[in-house]
Amino acid sequence: MNKRFTATTRALAHSQLLIPLLAFFLLIVFNLIRDPSFFSVALVKNNLGNMVLSGNLISIIDNASELALLAIGMTLVTAASKGQDISVGAAATIAGSVFINVLRANDMSLPMILFAFLASCVVAMLFGAFNGTLVALFKIQPMIATLILYTAGRDIAYWINGGASPDLTDKTLTNYFGTFFPGIPIPTPILLVCVCLIIMALILKFTNLGLYAQAVGINENAARLNGIDPVRIKLLVFIILGICVALAGSVNVCRMGSLNHKTALLDIEMDAILAVAIGGNALIGGKFSMVGSVMGAYIIRALQTTLYAMEVSSDAIKAYKAVVIIAIVLIGSPVVKKYASLLFSKLRKNTAVVQTGDL
Repeated sequence: MNKRFTATTRALAHSQLLIPLLAFFLLIVFNLIRDPSFFSVALVKNNLGNMVLSGNLISIIDNASELALLAIGMTLVTAASKGQDISVGAAATIAGSVFINVLRANDMSLPMILFAFLASCVVAMLFGAFNGTLVALFKIQPMIATLILYTAGRDIAYWINGGASPDLTDKTLTNYFGTFFPGIPIPTPILLVCVCLIIMALILKFTNLGLYAQAVGINENAARLNGIDPVRIKLLVFIILGICVALAGSVNVCRMGSLNHKTALLDIEMDAILAVAIGGNALIGGKFSMVGSVMGAYIIRALQTTLYAMEVSSDAIKAYKAVVIIAIVLIGSPVVKKYASLLFSKLRKNTAVVQTGDL
């Protein structure tokens, strides 16, 4: 029993999920001490008379949906390209602009919503391919390559919108995708994140995409010698990120019922990078954990909700969040992990010596 516990502890200590699990645990304990009812969930009637889940926990998971979707795509890009795409917020605004303008130009229906989403996917994938081409073919560092779209993306969305902030004329159907479907108590964005995670899990399980992305991120030259095309893999992961961007932009439009190119998903690219880091993924590429990145997104939103509940001013939220996130990232750094592993080994040896002496 002791050996099994030791093996489990050792496996957890070396797991990529250690940091997000530890951060979740600390946030839960802190909030339960501060307010025992903080994570309570209730079944209530919404404005349409439907029974839906409500509470801080549901709000955290729901409001983190766009961030979680972007973190899924960002994880693959980080793993394969050894860098991050800082244009995802701007690209999501462009995708959202295409989505809302297609809907405004046609009669609202479920097939039209699907068509608008596919149109936004095509546009986002083209921009993803543009970023991927700069990174894969021209060997430009990802953060520099995506700086182009980061700078110009919201202006492109402004141009697509005709210099306006368009509203959805009929919000009945789109509201279902941003809030709740009738008869389903779970917010739709949460369900979309679950579907996206399941699809990515199936892709990684039944294809070699995950293995190839890790191989390219760890050693591109070795991957090439083993028959893996790094250019193709990098292009592919940026295009996949484009799909996640389109989904995040479309969900945000459905949630808000409008699109403002200046404020839509503002600064979400930084949170997406942080979610990947908090999830235990190395920002220099290689091995990755998709679940860890999604957990990182929920941790960021949980932290923000906690700070708001403590009545921290919105101007100071970023400073408090930065301090906590720096602590989380430092705890997950290789240096700290090395010393923690040495300390654990020493404690284990001392425990074994004491037990031997007792015998």
